[in-house]
Amino acid sequence: MKKLTYLFVATAALLAACATAPGSGYTVTGTVEGAKDGDTVFLQELNGRKFVALDTAVITSGKFTFKGQQDSVVERYLTCKVEGQPLRIDFFLENGSISIELTKNNDVAKGTPNNDTYQLVRAQISLLNQEMQATNEAMASSELTDDARAALMAKGDSLERAYVQVLKDGARKNITNPVGIVLFKQVFYENTPDENSALLAQLPKETVKADQTLTRIKEITDKQKKTAVGTKFVDFEMPDPNGKMVKLSDYVGKGKVVLVDFWASWCPPCRREMPNLVKAYQTYKGKNFEIVGVSLDQDADAWKKGIKELGITWPQMSDVKYWNSEAAKLYAVNSIPHTILFDGEGTIIARGLHGEELNAKLAELLK
Repeated sequence: MKKLTYLFVATAALLAACATAPGSGYTVTGTVEGAKDGDTVFLQELNGRKFVALDTAVITSGKFTFKGQQDSVVERYLTCKVEGQPLRIDFFLENGSISIELTKNNDVAKGTPNNDTYQLVRAQISLLNQEMQATNEAMASSELTDDARAALMAKGDSLERAYVQVLKDGARKNITNPVGIVLFKQVFYENTPDENSALLAQLPKETVKADQTLTRIKEITDKQKKTAVGTKFVDFEMPDPNGKMVKLSDYVGKGKVVLVDFWASWCPPCRREMPNLVKAYQTYKGKNFEIVGVSLDQDADAWKKGIKELGITWPQMSDVKYWNSEAAKLYAVNSIPHTILFDGEGTIIARGLHGEELNAKLAELLK
């Protein structure tokens, strides 16, 4: 379930917006589960990775209210601390009457066109989040059998795919309005280059140029096209754990099917996926197959420790540059774990395969 944190941070604070009727103004009224009268609710924008307060409201008789005027639709956040823990919801601040229910598991924002549209997506995501949480909690049990743990991991993979599909569908259906733009920003790295190009093509060029995130998506999409399925590998060189410089071409294009795994020791989803790769390596190592790990670690000692802890026995390389990894930028890798599968001639035949999907593809290729 790697998407949750990344997707939350990935939502941009400001959107290219549609004009609203002047003079109408907005009223945001809501409740916060578990909060008390006198507690403060913050209206915030996301500036980079930092939430900046724009206004405050005090809960009175169980409710809070914000009033103001908007000349455009913007994405904003409401935050309130309950028992020391922040509850937060993102919504669209636009003129009209907006109703908010800030809860621990099932937030609601409705009453205006963009919020009503976004709420349809949010409701689906809330249900999936609850299932993901229950699955994670079940996996923490020390009494699980190997089969039960494998079943839970498969369920987690399925829920993750469903989560991504909800975002993709929402972006595709709403790309011409602010809701679609927010969802596109969250899910673009799961799209194919053609899917991203199709969505970008529906946006005015001025909108893309004026929005830093959309501009970055366009740049990444251009790189994706150069390293898409069906293209030849692009070489790069990095140190291995012993400091020896190695190239991707030392492994790819030499007649073997090669799986390049982008990962990091600090990445929990990577660590959860690693037993699957260990098993795949044990199964296919002697059948014209190789795995090459490319780590996005920023601490060489942590990287080497992770290799040992996770039982990784295949070749590894890293420039220890975290998200500035030259290989990650070259192959437009924006979330990890991420895999790229090459055939014996060095042509990319698949990207982003994990879990059962990866196992099925390897079984097909390495009969």
